Amino acid sequence: MRIGNVWVGLTVSMLFVLGGVLPRANAGEDAWEAHRFLEGEWTGEGSGKPGEGKGRFSFAFELQGKVLVRRNHSEYPASAGRPAITHDDLMLVYRGDGGKKIKAIYFDSEDHVIHYTATVSEDKRTITYVSDKVTAAPRYRLSYTKGKDQKVSIKFEIAPPGKPDAFKTYLEGSADRKDRPKINANK
Repeated sequence: MRIGNVWVGLTVSMLFVLGGVLPRANAGEDAWEAHRFLEGEWTGEGSGKPGEGKGRFSFAFELQGKVLVRRNHSEYPASAGRPAITHDDLMLVYRGDGGKKIKAIYFDSEDHVIHYTATVSEDKRTITYVSDKVTAAPRYRLSYTKGKDQKVSIKFEIAPPGKPDAFKTYLEGSADRKDRPKINANK
């Protein structure tokens, strides 16, 4: 019993210590300002290498606003001798590198795991996630561009192994906000 109490005490102490050193946003700073236009539920359609398809996705803040979670479901009907395809993925967007950079990790139903770093355009209308360079592996770029009337354009690009900056469009499409909430025009 005494050893168990020591472990509990050490664990609680470590939580207090880590709570004091983990990165936090400055008071009044909104680390997620540029990402807020993505929040909500979306439906869309697009085309690309797997063909034309439809899908839905959502972006929601979790863990008291510290993590942005994207869930995606896409369906591509059978065509040209190819069976129908269903694709599901999950992406966790978080503040990394001392809270200065936005990072993401992506998982999908095809066993892909992708690590991304996000950048935001100067006008804050486009968020681009670019995967890390990995020797002998493709590189990925996923972009969301804020449109008018609560629409968003999406582009997914792939660069072949050995050519990490030679991106070519794999999929692109557009989506409409499903719930159409009113958004403050100043944001």
